[in-house]
Amino acid sequence: MVPRYPDVQFWNLDQLTYAGNLLNLSSIEHAENYTFIHSDITDLDKLNSLFEAHDFTTVIHFAAESHVDRSILGPVVFAETNTVGTLKLLEAARRHWGASASNFTDGSRRFYHVSTDEVYGSLSEEGYFTEQTPYDPRSPYSASKAASDHFVRAYYHTYKLPFVISNCSNNYGPYQFPEKLIPLVILNAIQGKPIPIYGKGENVRDWLHVGDHCEAIDTILRYASTGHTYNIGGGNEHSNLELVGMLLDEVDKARGQEAGHSRSLITFVTDRPGHDFRYAMDYSLLNKDLGWEPAYSLAEGLQDTVLWYLNNQKWLEAVADQSYREYYTRQYASR
Repeated sequence: MVPRYPDVQFWNLDQLTYAGNLLNLSSIEHAENYTFIHSDITDLDKLNSLFEAHDFTTVIHFAAESHVDRSILGPVVFAETNTVGTLKLLEAARRHWGASASNFTDGSRRFYHVSTDEVYGSLSEEGYFTEQTPYDPRSPYSASKAASDHFVRAYYHTYKLPFVISNCSNNYGPYQFPEKLIPLVILNAIQGKPIPIYGKGENVRDWLHVGDHCEAIDTILRYASTGHTYNIGGGNEHSNLELVGMLLDEVDKARGQEAGHSRSLITFVTDRPGHDFRYAMDYSLLNKDLGWEPAYSLAEGLQDTVLWYLNNQKWLEAVADQSYREYYTRQYASR
C-alpha cells in the first residue's frame, strides 16, 4: 500500500478494547511512516512521555466509547474514556506545546476533536442540526461526548490551545464492529438469525459512509481555521426500518436469493430508554467554506458495504467472539 502522506509520521494510540482489532490495520502495519502504540488516553504519564519523545504537532482524537446501548448498561466507562480521557489528552498537548511553542496561533499545532451529532439531542420530523444548535444530550454516551466538546473549547478560550471540532452523523462501512446496526443486520442475515429493530423502526438517522467521513476530516484538518466547528452529514435520511429493508435487499441480491427473502428475519423489540427520534445534519457550512460534500450515495455505499462483509466473513466471525455474543443476548434476547 502506497502511503497517502509519505512525508508525515503517524502514531496510532489505541487501548484495543472489545471493539479494537489489529486485523483492521494489517494494510498499513508495515508502513515506514506508521507506528502503533498500545496504550490508554486516560494514562496522563504515558501521554506526556509520548509527547516528549515524539514532539507531536497534530492530534486527531477519535478515541471514544461510542455505543449508546452500552452507555445505558454501564455509563461510568463512557465518562472515564470520553470525558476524562479527552481532558488528559488536552492537558498533555497543552503541557508539551506550551513548552515548545510560544504562539499557539501560528498554525504549527492543531488538536482535532472528532465528535457526534448526538450531542445536539433529538429532532422532530422537520429541521436540521447546525453548528449553532444548542447542546441537549440525552444518553450517557452523548452526555460524555458533549462534555468532551466543552473541554476542548474551554482549553481554547483559557489556554489558546488551537482546535477544530467536527460533529458527524451515523457512520457505516468496512471494519465496523457488529454491535452497530448495519454490520449487525448483515451478520444476522448471513446466519439466518432474527434482526432486532427497536420499537416500530420509525427512528430516523442520517447515514455517512466512513470513506466520506475520512475525506471530510482530512479536509478540515488541513484547511479549517482554528476554533471552527463543522457538521459532517451524508444527506441520507431514512428510518431504521427503511434502512434495514434496503440493506437486506442488498444482502439477498449479493447472495443470489429471492428479493425480500431476508426481510422475514426482521423482529421488533422493546425500544431502548431515551431513544432520540431523529438526527439530521446540515453540512452546508463545510461545503461553503471548504468545498466538501459526500461522494457516496446510500445505495452505492450499502452495496459496497454488503460486499465487503460478505467477502470478509472470517473477519466478521473473528470479532463476534464470546464476549460479544453475551452482550448481544443481554441486550436483545429479553426484549
